[in-house]
Amino acid sequence: MNNLDTDNLHADANLREWATYLHLSQLAGLLVPGAGYIVPIVLWQTKKDEIPGLDAHGKMVVNWIISTLIYGAVGALLCIVLIGIPLLMALGLISIIFPIVGAVKARDGVLWSYPLCLKLIS
Repeated sequence: MNNLDTDNLHADANLREWATYLHLSQLAGLLVPGAGYIVPIVLWQTKKDEIPGLDAHGKMVVNWIISTLIYGAVGALLCIVLIGIPLLMALGLISIIFPIVGAVKARDGVLWSYPLCLKLIS
């Protein structure tokens, strides 16, 4: 294996590692309120120019964060007619599941498109 191959392997491993962290950082909100919104954005913005390929993961995560905020606002409004309660419960559940699936896919080298994610940043 030549030096170029070694550099490519290292770059790919670095991308997979940071993309995994990026997706999982959304779960920081389970420990510190609001951190699940701030940490992924800060992580993405500080590493996107340094690690090729991370920008696409960052855009996906930010699109998902914006989508959950919109869905949460709609669900809160729908609580008036009671349908919002199960919708917010479902949103809470998928807000835990989707980042974990995204992290597993990122670890495998795949950019996973979150279902129900609005594509606002491209």
